[in-house]
Amino acid sequence: MTFCSDAGERDELLRRFASLDLTSNPNVENLPTKPAPNASSPDLNTSPTTPVTIPNNTKGLSDVLSALRKLREGIVASKRVDDFAIQVYLFCIRLSVLVKHPESYHPAILHLLRRIQPLHSMTSVEMNEVVGYLVLDTACRRNDLAEAFAVRHKYQLRDARIDVVLDTLAHDNYIQFSRLKKRVDGHKAKLLEYAEESMRKHLLKCFGRTYLSIDLDFLETCADSKWATLRAEDGVGWELDGGKVVIRRVKAR
Repeated sequence: MTFCSDAGERDELLRRFASLDLTSNPNVENLPTKPAPNASSPDLNTSPTTPVTIPNNTKGLSDVLSALRKLREGIVASKRVDDFAIQVYLFCIRLSVLVKHPESYHPAILHLLRRIQPLHSMTSVEMNEVVGYLVLDTACRRNDLAEAFAVRHKYQLRDARIDVVLDTLAHDNYIQFSRLKKRVDGHKAKLLEYAEESMRKHLLKCFGRTYLSIDLDFLETCADSKWATLRAEDGVGWELDGGKVVIRRVKAR
């Protein structure tokens, strides 16, 4: 409560959460990752997870995530199904999506949809929001497009932007993907980040198979990344010759 009240307005709270990254700081301490009782769904066995860490200077966030996990455990143990339970799960899901903590939001989404929703319905807006997160997480983090389409069909999700995202992923269209990432809200943008690296690498492979050389500005615009970053983080081994990027040279006969 202290962490949330210190932020004041809703937008400031969301901004603070969105500015945190659980894996970007090398000076980290382990965050307890004991799954909530509702995390025992068979679907979780197909969700790859990574060790959860958190920067030392964001202990407040660690406390919030831990408190929310305990609160969810209490709701599950008491079999509570009401508006309060829904709001707790929605808050947990939104926060965990913003800080990219799938170990919290994925089981929470499944419990909300499978256990709470059938007994105490969410609003249509809340339902679309949660299902949208599940579809994007399945497609982007778990890299399972077929399952993402199945989830969309199962819950009859109607969201034009998510439809475009799925189409973009299916066609490996990184340029459109990059544009979409700037148009969706902050929560969905965080989920799209899971697929960004693989999509960019596919784009670079296409350039490598198609061109002998390319303008640097055009490459940086298409890849939505600077040359130095492409070299350091994406492993680009091409040569820079002035304003041109030499992908491969024609061998003299």
